[in-house]
Amino acid sequence: MASVQFAGSGDAFGSGGRLQTCIVVTDGDWRCLIDCGASSLIGLKRQAIDPTSVDAIVISHLHGDHFGGLPFLLLDAQFNSRRSTPLQITGHRDLEPRLRATMDALFPGSQRALDLVDVAFVPVGPGVAHAFSGGSVEVFEVEHACGAPPYAVRVTTPSGAVVGYSGDTAWTDVLIDAADGTDLFVVEAYFYDKAVPWHLDYTTLARHRSRLRTRRLVLTHMSDDMLNHAGDLGVDAAHDGLTIHI
Repeated sequence: MASVQFAGSGDAFGSGGRLQTCIVVTDGDWRCLIDCGASSLIGLKRQAIDPTSVDAIVISHLHGDHFGGLPFLLLDAQFNSRRSTPLQITGHRDLEPRLRATMDALFPGSQRALDLVDVAFVPVGPGVAHAFSGGSVEVFEVEHACGAPPYAVRVTTPSGAVVGYSGDTAWTDVLIDAADGTDLFVVEAYFYDKAVPWHLDYTTLARHRSRLRTRRLVLTHMSDDMLNHAGDLGVDAAHDGLTIHI
């Protein structure tokens, strides 16, 4: 049985005291992260998840609350956890140069970790499922301004469980394809009814909910405004530490 655990379920600003996006998909000995926000290493260790157990990481888009934890994860692999197994990192082709620039800005000279840790960057684009690290990933371009095309993602585990994630995006019918046939679809609901550019609010999501063909839908990336409403809506909402078996 596969599982999905939220090592981080929050937005960029720590609303509700939640850590930034880090969704852990586990299937037997296989483990994948969907996004790795700046606080992800803290979230993994708080949930007693060994960072060296992560086989692959899928990055939805190039904002710090979604990929900014990679420098810390890689430096931990170099100095503390002494990672000895390969790590695949998947995302838009701009991910690797953006990560290298970020590492140099945060810790000058730290790009060396990319030579000392066995890391393989696997660029992906829409339109085809890409095999990676025993599973597969498919991406769908969505609507969010981040300096490179943003993606919703679908991860298929080695046993065939399918987990989808909207990333950050305004409503787009692409989400219908991203969610189709998933065992779990994780979708942002940033505000309750306030329309914010490049993001999805709950009332808009609710209008389209019947079009999302998934076995289970869970809200994430919620602002304080949305958190104040979530308990009254009768919908599943993520929190740090939530584990869902699929």
